[in-house]
Amino acid sequence: MYPRVVDVVPQQNYILFLEFSNGEKKTFDVKPYLIHPFFKELNDKEKFKRVKTGGLSIEWSSGQDISPDDLYYNSIAKESENL
Repeated sequence: MYPRVVDVVPQQNYILFLEFSNGEKKTFDVKPYLIHPFFKELNDKEKFKRVKTGGLSIEWSSGQDISPDDLYYNSIAKESENL
C-alpha cells in the first residue's frame, strides 16, 4: 500500500508540497493535469489553493482528486534544508 498524504500545502505555480505518512516530503506539479477538462476549474488559483487531504490522497471541494500512486511516484523528494 502506498504511503498516504498527511499534509498538503499549495505553492506558487500549481505546485503542491506533500508530506506522506512514511515521513517523506515531496513536491508535485499539477500543471500537466490542468489541460484536462476534469481539472480545468483548478486553473482558478483560488480554487487550486483549497486543496485538502482526503483518505489516502488529496482532493478539492469540486470533486477533483489525484491518485495516491501518481502523487507518490510522480513527485520530487525534497531535502530538509529546502523546505
